[in-house]
Amino acid sequence: MDLKMIMALVPDERTDAILDSARQAGATGSTVITSVRGEGLERPKTFLGLDLEAQRDVLLFLVAAPTARDILETIAKAGRFDEEPGAGIAFQISIEDAVGLKTQTPTLLNEIEKQV
Repeated sequence: MDLKMIMALVPDERTDAILDSARQAGATGSTVITSVRGEGLERPKTFLGLDLEAQRDVLLFLVAAPTARDILETIAKAGRFDEEPGAGIAFQISIEDAVGLKTQTPTLLNEIEKQV
């Protein structure tokens, strides 16, 4: 099966909205890594030495390749990536091989059939 991994780096207050929109677009699940740190073009502001930056999450989606672009675009829209600086970023990576998907294979195949 041809798979892609979509990785989204998002502010934690948008995680739930992005997860919901990705699921509606065909993602069958996600792994969420919480409380990560990142920097954009400008360094985060501090107040008396304390960071004022919001917590960020990393969302990992393993999806069928034919559905990947639609899910990626849905994530971008839900996260408002193109409208607001620092709103997040998402990208997809080709997966050469994966194991442990036997229980999800029927659902993944069903999502592929919907796309065709």
